[in-house]
Amino acid sequence: MDQTLSNAAADTALTGIAPDTVPTWVWLATLGAIAALFIFDFLTHVRKPHEPTFKEAALWSTFYVALALLFGWGVWHFWDREHGVEYFAGFITEKSLSVDNLFVFVIIMKSFRVPAAYQQKALLIGIVIALIMRGIFIALGAAAIERFSWVFYLFGLFLLWTAWKLVVESLKHTKSTDEDYEPNGVVKWFQRHMPTTDDYRGNALTVIENGKRMFTPMAIVILALGMTDLLFALDSIPAIYGLTDAPYIVFTANAFALLGLLQLYFLLGGLLDRLVYLGIGLSLILAFIGVKLIIHAMEANTLPFLNSGQPIEGLPHIETGFSLSVIVGILVVTTVASLLKSRSDARKLR
Repeated sequence: MDQTLSNAAADTALTGIAPDTVPTWVWLATLGAIAALFIFDFLTHVRKPHEPTFKEAALWSTFYVALALLFGWGVWHFWDREHGVEYFAGFITEKSLSVDNLFVFVIIMKSFRVPAAYQQKALLIGIVIALIMRGIFIALGAAAIERFSWVFYLFGLFLLWTAWKLVVESLKHTKSTDEDYEPNGVVKWFQRHMPTTDDYRGNALTVIENGKRMFTPMAIVILALGMTDLLFALDSIPAIYGLTDAPYIVFTANAFALLGLLQLYFLLGGLLDRLVYLGIGLSLILAFIGVKLIIHAMEANTLPFLNSGQPIEGLPHIETGFSLSVIVGILVVTTVASLLKSRSDARKLR
């Protein structure tokens, strides 16, 4: 025990980061850097409305992925290997779920007939709203986990239920960006009760007409994107808490997964329709993490009606490194299978 404490003290002295805590200055520096990246994104891509070329989208997508990987290396090097693996597993999972979100984003853009030149602003503001809401969910999740270990049971069961829904949806029909968007209750209320113009006014969110402040369809699109990602956050936050219990890793993995999503939207374009098995792959990942969460909850069990409130022993322990391998393996197999299926279907149509 003394040796362990000595090693922990040595690590803290060398890195400035204790094994299970992150200093306030690191949090502030990280939040500042992420905010600066979003501001940079706005100034370089959104301030002048335009539709990005494939080359532009590819270059910036590569930049943000490289940045995320560099940050992961920093976590590995300056913190420790375990948290580095947790970050990479969380980042890959969140990025994959974000790609799934793009299907709905494309459908929303088509439904509201957003001009291509103005889509970047709607997407970026929607992504910023998403990150803020996820930050709130992360804080609430961390507080709940700290006080109630049985929360992992709820997270695990929720992920299993979500995985089942994804499988059912994938078997019923292939996910397509030609589907119709059905606004939720909040968006419908906004459309009915708030004064809104009939057409877009550039990329403005509001305009003044006859002395009255009016919202434009752009404001409704941003609201729709934000509310949609709020629902997606209900899946992604429990999923990453199944890979790490460090709020700092949870937040940064989410932030870097959302950074570059704007460029990825334009980069993938028609490729989204070819990822026919992505839903099945994500359902397998969510189911795997759900099982891992339930096992973790059983290992720290405190529920009085289960094993007399005592931890359950003899359960298989799933290492984060193994989880990372499973996640990457599932994504590789489903992506390759999707592209082969799309190529086969295209040949049949010739």
